[in-house]
Amino acid sequence: MPELNPFESAQLQLDEAAARLGLDQATRALLRCPMREYRMMLPVKMDSGAVRVFPAHRVQYNWARGPTRGGVRWHADETIDVVRALAAWMTWKCAVVNVPFGGAKGGVICDPTHMSAGELERLTRRYTANIIEILRPDSDVPAPDVNTNERVMAWIMDTYSMHKRHTVTAVVTGKPIEMGGSHGRREATGRGCMIVTREALKKAGMPIEGTRVAVQGFGNVGSISATLMAREGMKIVAVSDKDGGLYDPAGLDLPDVLEHVRQHRFLRTYTKADHITNAELLLLDCDVLVPAALENVITSKNAADIKAKIITEGANGPTTAKADAILAEKGVHVVPDILANAGGVTVSYFEWVQDRGGYFWDEEMVNQRLERIMVESFAAVADMADKHGVTMRTAAYMVAINRVAAVHRLRGMYA
Repeated sequence: MPELNPFESAQLQLDEAAARLGLDQATRALLRCPMREYRMMLPVKMDSGAVRVFPAHRVQYNWARGPTRGGVRWHADETIDVVRALAAWMTWKCAVVNVPFGGAKGGVICDPTHMSAGELERLTRRYTANIIEILRPDSDVPAPDVNTNERVMAWIMDTYSMHKRHTVTAVVTGKPIEMGGSHGRREATGRGCMIVTREALKKAGMPIEGTRVAVQGFGNVGSISATLMAREGMKIVAVSDKDGGLYDPAGLDLPDVLEHVRQHRFLRTYTKADHITNAELLLLDCDVLVPAALENVITSKNAADIKAKIITEGANGPTTAKADAILAEKGVHVVPDILANAGGVTVSYFEWVQDRGGYFWDEEMVNQRLERIMVESFAAVADMADKHGVTMRTAAYMVAINRVAAVHRLRGMYA
């Protein structure tokens, strides 16, 4: 099996958890496959007047527990197997924090860094129009992901609303506050990473104050995780973006680094710390490693050399199945992606609820409710791990798959 095929890795993770749960073969077969897949070609007029055609996908993995929910991403290396895997992980992610969504994911194969705002808007509106028959607040709810943001969600919501002839705020999450977005949504994934890292340190009997943290990926998730961990007393010794990273064993001046990124966008021109590669960051002598970039960065080639005691997976699928086995043998505690970065989908659920009810919460209420769900979810997974003598990843899958399978059993099979 190719180590870097994310969907095959996702299926292996499911199979292990299903076997430990004693899941029947029919339910296991149902949960191994997406319920629906859309593949499409999107013609878009470019600023030059030429028309380019972009391949695109939307995968609805499972809707047993509620409307499918999942991000849309614009990425040059997108594949259907990546989208399938992300949709599967979203299914388990929603279940592990017990929010009533299923999982979906969408992607367009493009390089948004070489496209204008107008071209990206036309691409977004074309994509929305192509999948509009499955988009609804009670059917499929997109959200931001790699290279998409609040602005893209606003375009999706507007396109959908124009077709429906009335404003439908609940059709997407991750919108601007002014359009029905939720307070605390932008920080939610990073905040969730901080909360589960804090809980993992407590469980491991490690002090929070002074814990050395390295963060790969300095986008929304990585930068906010680092900021909130620093506020808790952790020491951020390294951060990186796509071009490389910064390292200071005494701890980075994080506000200064953030200001530099705000002004110059990239870390490569920062002069007050040592420069390292992304590969070097993963192998640093630190207590906590937060891979918050893309999938498959921890593999069988580097897992044995990782020195961190705890890995908090801010990204989706950063660790391959083969690497997972190596890390478990080394005694590295991995807080898996479907738990670690579930803060985003949790507050997306809050946003959806607020839009549906027409009543909006302040940020303090959002953060309090997020804290409760993440702490309770971590405890449920940790209890499952202790009860069955398995890793946190397998335990998270067992919690999530058990919840989805239970609903399938209750609903029965429509012949």
